[in-house]
Amino acid sequence: MTASDSTLLDPEPHRHAAPPPGLFELFVAFAKMSLAGFGGVLVWARRAIVEKHRWMTPDEFNEAFALCHFLPGPNIVNLSVVFGARFRGIPGSIAAFLGLLGPPVLIVTALAVIYARYGEIPALQRTLNGVSCAAVGLFVGVIWRMMMPLIKRRNPVELSLLVCVFVAVGLLRVPLPWVLAVAVPLSIAVTWMMRMQSKKNESTL
Repeated sequence: MTASDSTLLDPEPHRHAAPPPGLFELFVAFAKMSLAGFGGVLVWARRAIVEKHRWMTPDEFNEAFALCHFLPGPNIVNLSVVFGARFRGIPGSIAAFLGLLGPPVLIVTALAVIYARYGEIPALQRTLNGVSCAAVGLFVGVIWRMMMPLIKRRNPVELSLLVCVFVAVGLLRVPLPWVLAVAVPLSIAVTWMMRMQSKKNESTL
């Protein structure tokens, strides 16, 4: 693989991790994410955590976000709690959680009052349709970037699991709990076997 190919597959080359954020920094960072995240905060969360502040590597972010799928509640809210706890414990979870939900709750409450009075105006409806299209594009973009570590490793087992889960959930409409009940134990077993094989290969060298 040439250097240019590596750059295309991994748009975020290795960089040294930044110092862990403080409580106020957690609050401000998640408040900015939520205020910028029209149509979904995940796009802005990954950009801030991985690209801007470098608090996590792409793999670490993917692992944390995958963990959030198993917790009850919205994934991005779970991510704020998990992320805050990772660096500052329970106070960090509270700071990130309040930063994520506090400002948007105030704004959405005010917008709900305005929409209730002026929601039938055609210009406003067209604006909302445009915002929805932009949100879909942003979401597709961040999903692609989250897939880059998997594509870069070119591990056939990981890619096969990815495709199988996509087909089961996205195309066949299999209920997510059933997919998770099969995919999670299978992923754990495969990962364990791969690590054992890697250790065995290292011991023979």
